[in-house]
Amino acid sequence: MSPSDATTLPARPDRIFDRAEEWTDLARFVCDPRPGTTLALVSGQRRQGKTVLLEALSQATGGFYFDGQAAAEAESLRRLAERFAEHTGADRPPHWHHWDEAAEALLALGDERPTAVIIDDFPELVGHSPALSSLLHGAFLRVHQERPHNRARLILSGASPAVIRRLFAGPSSLHGLASLEVAVRPFGFRKAARFWGIRAPRLAVQVHAVVGGTPAYRGDLVCDDAPAGPDDFDAWICRTVLNPRVPLFWEARHLLEQEGDYADRALCHSVLVAIAGGRSTPGGIADRLGASLHDVSHVLAAMRHHGLLHDEADAFRPGLTRYRIAEPLLAFEHAIAWPHRAALEQEETAEVWRRIRPDFDATVAAPHFAQLCREWVTRYAAWDTFGGAVHTAVRGTVPDPEGDTRLDAEVVVRGTADGRPGALLSVGLVRWNEAMDVPHLARLRRILALVTAAGEDTGRTVLTCYSGVGFGPELRAAEAKGEVLLVGADRLYHGE
Repeated sequence: MSPSDATTLPARPDRIFDRAEEWTDLARFVCDPRPGTTLALVSGQRRQGKTVLLEALSQATGGFYFDGQAAAEAESLRRLAERFAEHTGADRPPHWHHWDEAAEALLALGDERPTAVIIDDFPELVGHSPALSSLLHGAFLRVHQERPHNRARLILSGASPAVIRRLFAGPSSLHGLASLEVAVRPFGFRKAARFWGIRAPRLAVQVHAVVGGTPAYRGDLVCDDAPAGPDDFDAWICRTVLNPRVPLFWEARHLLEQEGDYADRALCHSVLVAIAGGRSTPGGIADRLGASLHDVSHVLAAMRHHGLLHDEADAFRPGLTRYRIAEPLLAFEHAIAWPHRAALEQEETAEVWRRIRPDFDATVAAPHFAQLCREWVTRYAAWDTFGGAVHTAVRGTVPDPEGDTRLDAEVVVRGTADGRPGALLSVGLVRWNEAMDVPHLARLRRILALVTAAGEDTGRTVLTCYSGVGFGPELRAAEAKGEVLLVGADRLYHGE
């Protein structure tokens, strides 16, 4: 047991839903009694609860907390000095002219005992004081070397992990000094359902397809308005995400504006509309927009770098890369709200939603349900569900020479081989609004025959059907014979 394990850690406040692992890691870091100045980095996209977590940690441990804001250096130093005086009980704030003075004073808070020194939204400060990272790096090393008894627990927070690493790279790398990195991510779909108080799996999928697992969307942006039940979903959509009087209505367009500096915002929005509409490859997106592949690829790379897009290789064609929108609210905006903005502004919201509801099922709920199925495979499915440890679960496409078409399998599961994707464990079809039966099993068998002919080892491959509404009696009979595995929405949320 380490010294930090022997220390009693502060209890996580009841107002913080979940985040048990993040709280324990940070509390153990702050309360570690061993001598030596230490550094932790906390990252995560906006609205995930970093600030709530860090403020609560500061209060629970008697630490110092400062929220960075985009402001001139002198203004930031003045605010920091005022907060420092409040924390120390000084009669008046110190008058710091430079960041190195402030850094020395903040780290000195750990001279007597382990003390959290938390600077939230650190990148906002660096934006107006580019030398701040290097200055803090130097102050940290001086205290570490000259006052080895110091136990300042410096925590810097902000942005995505990629931005944090880029910010702290270089000769004076704070990243290299960090002994702890904590990423505050959106809740997984099961935790998100509990957070929203939703028990009906199909309703949980629908809500997650709109707001994902971002906790602030329930509290701050819809004033705790959750669907009362499956029959309330349509009304909930109209009174929240499609209601201009509710902050959630405006949130999606802010996401793109605050995640990096893009030269062509119009092209970014167009790319997102294309992806939300089903064009997921760079060539397909460029064709839809009438833009050059070079320009589209540049925008895709930038948005991927900032965490707005995920890219995945096709299960059967590794050279084919598909993109999907990382944030469900951004996907909903560009698939539903953006194309119908004029109608939503001029007509009754309920009437517009009634007309475009099929578009939601086809372009938002269906692909989102498929993604949740892939996540279930990698995060929740038991080892014996597919007969081995899962390495990846992605889409796959195979050419069918008989029909001169391509057949899609939404969930292609591979096991591990020397740490890389290996054996083909499963090939699956996903249908959100369609009861599945033997024709779907026949399609799966055709796909399996094609990949077998292409050289895949399919001796252990499980054929799987995933449905949001259920399965027909003949398919159930096939499952009883061991010919197919059936996974419904209820199993996604409650089973292995």
